[in-house]
Amino acid sequence: MSIFKKFFNKEREADLDKGLEKTKTNFFDKLSRAVAGKSKVDEEVLDELEQVLISSDVGLDTTVKIIQRIEARIARDKYLNTSELNSILRDEIVQLLADNNTDDLDDFSLPASPKPYIMMVVGVNGVGKTTTIGKLAYQFKLQGKSVVVGAGDTFRAAAVDQLKIWSDRVGCHFYSKGMNTDPAAVAYETVQYAVKNNLDVAIIDTAGRLHTKINLMNELTKIKRSIDKSLSGAPHEVILVLDATTGQNAIEQAKQFTAATEVSALALTKLDGTAKGGVVLGISDQFKIPIKYIGVGEAIDKLQVFNKQIFVESLFK
Repeated sequence: MSIFKKFFNKEREADLDKGLEKTKTNFFDKLSRAVAGKSKVDEEVLDELEQVLISSDVGLDTTVKIIQRIEARIARDKYLNTSELNSILRDEIVQLLADNNTDDLDDFSLPASPKPYIMMVVGVNGVGKTTTIGKLAYQFKLQGKSVVVGAGDTFRAAAVDQLKIWSDRVGCHFYSKGMNTDPAAVAYETVQYAVKNNLDVAIIDTAGRLHTKINLMNELTKIKRSIDKSLSGAPHEVILVLDATTGQNAIEQAKQFTAATEVSALALTKLDGTAKGGVVLGISDQFKIPIKYIGVGEAIDKLQVFNKQIFVESLFK
């Protein structure tokens, strides 16, 4: 491994440690109180652990699955002491993420083909969708990729301007038809622009009005079809952006969006601003959609690829 890569990995891990600080404090303070005075993992400890996981926004279904895994280990090993609980939890959470199709990513590499690689980004207003697009474009540019961002969120005030600012900042191409235009047409033409200019990547923003609105969901389906008409087989990735600070509401949003379009990857933003980092586990478990990106700070370089091993190790430091 090069000296630069070692430095990058150490810097990434330091950012992640800092980003998960609130979640770790919340989780382990509660866990310590749950096992105080106990020498072995018994039914009472498991009941307390269940409450700790639920209150950390892991979600009921996922919590039950984790508890059942630990119960199986107790039955197999006959005795577990409370000092082992952290390492057991760590092992089971890593396995849970592995079971749910989440790979360990080391960098922002994209496949050599197809070219252009088309990414459609969805999510409600306020989750950090446009910011995530800007940070993705920045990372791809660092890898020497040519990038266009398409301003398909044509209804929200200043959304087009915000994406233009990001494109200028990153130094990538920008495609827009202005405000109050057809988002599907923007998506179609952004793909055509990428093909015509022989670009490597096109990242297309979409409207983020309330996920409960059926017309928005119909609109997403129309945009996806329009992209496919522009380039058969595209989009190659549909990324759902979720705000980790919203906890269980993020899971509800994921339900709505996965029903409307074929989401292939998740980006979780604002992990540094919440004690609800456990939602990462619940979302991964419920939807079997890989978590690909996590936001651990506001700066342009604080978007990371998700690596389950590094994430869990940081969580249990």
